[in-house]
Amino acid sequence: MWGFLVVYILKDTWNKWWGEGVDELLDVLHLNIVYLCKLVFVGWYFCTVTLKMLIRSTGMFIAAFMIPSWIRGIKSYQCRKFSVQLTQARKLPSRYLGQPSSFTHPHLLKPGEVTPGLSLSEYALRRYQLMHLIKEEVKATGTVGNTDHAVIFLSNPTCYMTNDIPYQFHQNTNFLYLCGFQEPDSILMLKTAPGKDLPDHKSILFVPKRDQNRELWDGPRSGVDGAAALTGVDLVYTTEDFKLLVQKLKDEGITIWYDATKPTHPQLHCDYLKPLLESRSEYKNKIRAVRHLVQNLRLFKSEAEIELMKNAGRITSQAFIETMFASRSPVNEALLYAKFDYECRARGADILAYPPVVAGGNRSNILHYVKNNQLIQDGEMVLLDGGCESFGYVSDVTRTWPINGRFTGPQAEVYQAVLDIQKSCLSLCSVGISLENIYTLMLTMLAQNLTELGICQKKLNNDEVFKAARKYCPHHVGHYLGMDVHDTPDISRSLSLQPGMVITIEPGIYIPEDDTEAPRKFQGVGVRIEDDVVITEEGPLILSADCPKEIQDIEGICSSRK
Repeated sequence: MWGFLVVYILKDTWNKWWGEGVDELLDVLHLNIVYLCKLVFVGWYFCTVTLKMLIRSTGMFIAAFMIPSWIRGIKSYQCRKFSVQLTQARKLPSRYLGQPSSFTHPHLLKPGEVTPGLSLSEYALRRYQLMHLIKEEVKATGTVGNTDHAVIFLSNPTCYMTNDIPYQFHQNTNFLYLCGFQEPDSILMLKTAPGKDLPDHKSILFVPKRDQNRELWDGPRSGVDGAAALTGVDLVYTTEDFKLLVQKLKDEGITIWYDATKPTHPQLHCDYLKPLLESRSEYKNKIRAVRHLVQNLRLFKSEAEIELMKNAGRITSQAFIETMFASRSPVNEALLYAKFDYECRARGADILAYPPVVAGGNRSNILHYVKNNQLIQDGEMVLLDGGCESFGYVSDVTRTWPINGRFTGPQAEVYQAVLDIQKSCLSLCSVGISLENIYTLMLTMLAQNLTELGICQKKLNNDEVFKAARKYCPHHVGHYLGMDVHDTPDISRSLSLQPGMVITIEPGIYIPEDDTEAPRKFQGVGVRIEDDVVITEEGPLILSADCPKEIQDIEGICSSRK
């Protein structure tokens, strides 16, 4: 399509605010800015749409246009799809920041990316979509009148192993999802301008101030200038400046959206948010939860997010292959843990997504076994449930294989039964089907296969067989996946799957060695097979497809080792 895009931005920038006092700071935070521009396409097709413009502080201009294209099927999980175009004027500081930037890490980030693979426009779009969902919720509930809105998110704090020895910092994923900022002790606020309607808003980030002494010990901080250039939010101040807003936010004419039941940063909550909550406790205009709305957004992955998850799946698949190749008998579970961790990091993973399960023999029947400190003997299988985190997105894969490279007859019988179930469940991963539907299929097939294996008696009625199926596989068939392993945990598994959702499929059969009801040859055998799946219009896209799971493929890898 041929066309010419002309964007005019008519707005004076505000004077530099730093050091001008509290009144000026509050005025800046509540500027009523009008954006107006026109978009004209000339060619075979033409249309006129309304453009929404964002103006950034310190002279940075953003031109953002939103085009509704489709609404996802379920009303309570509506999320319009928009395109956002940004013009970046802020130059990154020529120094190290508190996280990688395109200046210091050009091998990881392209210009205009906040985090690897995710652009300024992607983060701006997420913030806009959240404010749109807030608008829809206000309309649907009718519980809040014509008020201004302030949405508040806290970062994670730094956690310490002992005294002043910190754990590696990991950002709160809701906070990270909306701004990409990866430093602790920070606050993100999305606020409507007085007199303006949702979803128009200003994004305001409060970050730790530069401190030469602390940076000597902890590493560089982004500071106000670095955070502004990196994240593309409208305004950036120091975290201490947030206290200047607390009195303003006590106004009953402002609706506060904040998750107070489980604060992500207890100290910031006590210092700033708790006094605010107490002062508003008698208001009719109560604090509103926002976590569920962010989860509604995170449930659907963009193309950029899916690319990042594809990479995590590839890394994990290769790490599994190398770990299988390194298997010997006897071998310590800790060695396989270390091998898997090494292979993930060597291929670019930041960290493991969670403590992996490396369970040999009967320990594979402990669902969350993470001690990983026993010897796996010849003739036993190992169940490895592991995944990596790569640029903020995770994988979650499970494979079970014989440590000596050859399945015994009973091991192969149970393994093939699980594999057949998993393949059938994967084939159901399509638009309109729910995880609950797939779980029902898993139980049905489990009951059938357990009966065929002689683990369940044929004389059992349907209810008894399904009870046995739940006994030998006590967990669900899968869960949502994304920035967290158990992503969007408040979203029902009964929700119909839609394009862009990512799930796991992980049936298993677990037969403890002291289960006298099962045939002796199966006692002590535990098998789980898990893959990560993107829901598409064309069918399931398996992110971990490179990870072998057919019996002959696994034995082929193990037999090729020297």
